Amino acid sequence: MAEGATESGTARVDAWIWSVRLTKTRSIAATACRAGHVKVNGERAKPAQSVKAGDEVRLFHAGRERIVVVRRPVTKRVGAPVAAECFVDNSPPPPTPVEAAAVGIRDRGTGRPTKRDRRELDQLRRR
Repeated sequence: MAEGATESGTARVDAWIWSVRLTKTRSIAATACRAGHVKVNGERAKPAQSVKAGDEVRLFHAGRERIVVVRRPVTKRVGAPVAAECFVDNSPPPPTPVEAAAVGIRDRGTGRPTKRDRRELDQLRRR
């Protein structure tokens, strides 16, 4: 059995997300679960929910949705090559720098957008 693999074939979802390097820390993974940013097989997941091989995990993190299918549940953080073998990544590709720049980003502290600002943002998003 590989290092970090569990005997029972299940692992906590927050520990698994951290183990396969989808988040930097386990506390970030647990916080994402509590905030509703993690779904297992379409249902909101609590941090202690178990995942097993074949489960689909959806994680919204760092402005991007990651959709992965569990191949092997692990509980200990593993190296990047081993982590890549623990899941199948079905995520949409990340936006190109041009697409990312097209999204209107407001400066921090500029207040709420005016009606005119909202119209301009809506026009940008429709493109």
